[in-house]
Amino acid sequence: MTIFNFQVTPGGPPRFEPTIAVNLLSVNNMVATSVYFEGNIPLVGAYTSFDGGGTWNVQVLPLPDGFTGSEAPFVAYAFPSTFVIAVHAFPGAFSGTTVVYRSTDNGVTFSPPVTVAPGYGLYINNDEPAIEVDNATASPFIGNFYAAYNRQFNIEANARSVAFFQRSLDQGVTWEQPVLLSSPSDVVERPDITVSQTGSVFATWITTNPPSPTFFVRRSLDGGQTFEPSVVISPVDLVPIVLPVPGYGFRVLTFPNIAADITTLSTSGNLYAVWQDFRLGYSDIFFSKSTDQGQSWSPPVSITGAPANSQSFFPALDVDPLVGVVNVIYYSNRIDGFDLDVFTARSIDGGNTFTNQRVTAQSFNPNEGSPTPVPLIGDYIDIKSVPPYGYIGTWTDTVTGTQTIFAGFNTDPVA
Repeated sequence: MTIFNFQVTPGGPPRFEPTIAVNLLSVNNMVATSVYFEGNIPLVGAYTSFDGGGTWNVQVLPLPDGFTGSEAPFVAYAFPSTFVIAVHAFPGAFSGTTVVYRSTDNGVTFSPPVTVAPGYGLYINNDEPAIEVDNATASPFIGNFYAAYNRQFNIEANARSVAFFQRSLDQGVTWEQPVLLSSPSDVVERPDITVSQTGSVFATWITTNPPSPTFFVRRSLDGGQTFEPSVVISPVDLVPIVLPVPGYGFRVLTFPNIAADITTLSTSGNLYAVWQDFRLGYSDIFFSKSTDQGQSWSPPVSITGAPANSQSFFPALDVDPLVGVVNVIYYSNRIDGFDLDVFTARSIDGGNTFTNQRVTAQSFNPNEGSPTPVPLIGDYIDIKSVPPYGYIGTWTDTVTGTQTIFAGFNTDPVA
């Protein structure tokens, strides 16, 4: 299978933490995002392609009034021509605020920022947003926007963080009151959201506090208005913040990833979850699925086939809405034990088996251009299906000599 690698962002200051969304009605139209430094100021870049990733128009999203930086972008697509980007803006008149930018012209232009969840100094910091749109074909709630974020509170006095959820019924113009998902006695990382074929919403998070980090999910049957009690997907063995490889210095946070099969095939209704886990004594990508709308989950299994003691991390997940292919992307140092590559694990049988494939055309040194180990390469990468059978993945690469966003586009069926 041929995979094309495209450079999304120009060289220069660091670009990292990419996400991507695909227009399901015109799959060559894509919007990607990343943190985009201008000098020493972190901002969010939005990149639009109309040729399947071959070329990209770059624009920098303006900061909300009174804010000094932005980060942690996340993009989603809504029928027929809308893209929405959720961002963490900081500090200023408010601190740690989640905002969204909307485009109704396929990513050509974006609206000024709309506040979803304001932050307040050291008391509330609404960070690590995720955003999802109900594009499910049998959903009575189609077109709803759903946002989730990690609310850090009492930041310098016994800090905690919880997962919050909000919805918009007018495509992101206004946002309803937040719903608390997780326990305030826990500490969580960035939540994730998916929507089933009939519009059920599933919101997930991973607790990181001792003694038992855990991957949880809650279900809403009324379009995100209320949620049922939480269900355990799996215990999680957190990977070290810095992976145990000499010369590595970048942090590795453990985020949840969930996706639903909304096809009309035999796998329709399946839910899939992936995360990085250290239970084998090294970081690997684990997978679990539910065939009963999230009420129970299969025992977790590794899906990389990577050699023991290699490090695979930063998974992201999507499911092809037409043919049900499960697409997982991740970083791995499996080739030489140090340099990084991007791989995919793909399943055509509802997650029973996976085929792994290298995406990057060339391995890269995460410390490229730095005489010492870099502290950050971003906290995530991303993948979206290009129906039918294809995908496009985005990641931070250093083959240009600096941290630059690349994309890998594959339109071939799984072997």
